[in-house]
Amino acid sequence: MTTADPAATFSADAPARPGKIRNRVLWTLQILLGLFFIIASGGPKLVIPNTLSENTSENLAIPFALLVFIGVVEVAGGIGLMVPRLTALAAAGLSVLTVLAAGTQAFIADKPSMAIFPLVLAAIFAWIAYERRAGVADLRTMLSR
Repeated sequence: MTTADPAATFSADAPARPGKIRNRVLWTLQILLGLFFIIASGGPKLVIPNTLSENTSENLAIPFALLVFIGVVEVAGGIGLMVPRLTALAAAGLSVLTVLAAGTQAFIADKPSMAIFPLVLAAIFAWIAYERRAGVADLRTMLSR
């Protein structure tokens, strides 16, 4: 009769996967934030970009192409948050995007108080990316076949 060694089941190279409750919390956040970025953030930039570029609250001159690009990135990130193998990469990308949005609010629009929400989102996305890092290894192995 052999006994299972708990240390042998975990290798130093394999990232840890979240527990059951943490996994549910992560999926809830991923779905809510994914829907937010698809419906409320990126979607309007793709559906009515001319109106948005003319009526920005900061009265910034945002080029039309940049506005559409940001909308595409937000919608793709929102979809990626809900695809298990793409979650970590989408969360990392959205974290970078929201840090850049905070920088835009703080330095270009000269409204640093408006940068708090994107920074909170960036921290949440960084946590999701960290917790879902095992998915990147799974994706890498799948693509290397």
